[in-house]
Order: sequence, then structure tokens, then C-alpha cells
Amino acid sequence: MTSPSEPESGAEPTSDAAAESHVDLPLEHQAEAAAASAPVGDTLPEDLDLNVALVGPYTFPDVKRRRIAGYVYLAVAALSLIAWRAWDQWGFLLGAILLVVVAAYQFLCAWPLKIDQTEALAVASRTVGFPIGHSSAQLAWRGLRSRPSWRVLIYSADEPPSVRGLVELDGVDGTVLGEYTEHNPEDWSKFGLT
Repeated sequence: MTSPSEPESGAEPTSDAAAESHVDLPLEHQAEAAAASAPVGDTLPEDLDLNVALVGPYTFPDVKRRRIAGYVYLAVAALSLIAWRAWDQWGFLLGAILLVVVAAYQFLCAWPLKIDQTEALAVASRTVGFPIGHSSAQLAWRGLRSRPSWRVLIYSADEPPSVRGLVELDGVDGTVLGEYTEHNPEDWSKFGLT
């Protein structure tokens, strides 16, 4: 016969009994044991949970970070030169020359992104001359040196939007490269909007 505090054989222990069984463990293992006995549900991992991971407004990484890769290429090129001098293998010299060329390209393409997406939307709003409702900004690159430019898709603020446009501007100095606006050809009547 079992005592009232002990579970019958074959019966699962209650949460109180499970919690009491963790008290005998060392302190560093008590949390692990409690987590292992906790019920498992549908939860996102902490690194994928936007409520935990996203703090503050999103800012696009600066393009001048390409210099980091340039320095890495130069360091590997220096090691290749040392290997060439030590073993007299021409492959190391050719590899070092190629890495220096790639590093130089990385430094040439490392433009500072001085215009962020918020400023790009402000410039687009001033350019088209109508109040903006929904909008979207995309960073793109132009030319052989990959100069950054913003492409901003905008809709007018009225409901449904009567005008839409596209503005492209330089990401380094903010000059407008081109703009196009038109009356919105989309049919919104099936959604009850006219």
C-alpha cells in the first residue's frame, strides 16, 4: 500500500511531485531538469521570434563594410607572398596578385551609404509632389563600381490610391536619378473600393 503523498505504481507523478524530485539535484542541473519536464508546445526559437529579436527600427547595413573583405583578401595575399618566397612556387605569387586585384575592387566598391531608407522616402515624396501613402524602398547597385541607389515605389495617400510612382535616387549623395508617376491602373472595385 502506498502513502497518500506517493503516486500509485504505474501512475504518472503530478507536477508537484516532479518539482520535488528536482530539489535533490545540484543547482546548475535543476533548471535543465525543470525545462525537460515542462510541456512542449509550438513556440519559435528565440532567434526567430520577432518580438525578442527585433529591437528598434531596421537599418540597412552600410555598403562600406566591403572594406572588411578587402582587408581579409590583402592578408591572405600577404600570406601567399610569404609562401611563394619560402617554397618558390609560382602559384602562390599568381594567387597573391589575384587577391590584391580583388581587394582593390572591394575598396573601390565600398561606397558610404549616406542616404538611409527614411531619407530616401522623404526625397521621393518631395520629388513626386503628392502625399505618399504606402511605399517601399529597395537598395540596388549601379555601374561597374556598384554605386548604391534607392528605388522607391510609392502610392498616393488617398483610398484607394489614385496615383503611383517610382523614384530612383543615389544612395551616396541623394540626387534623383529618375522618376515616373502614373494614374493607378489597378481595379479596386472588387474589394468594395472605388
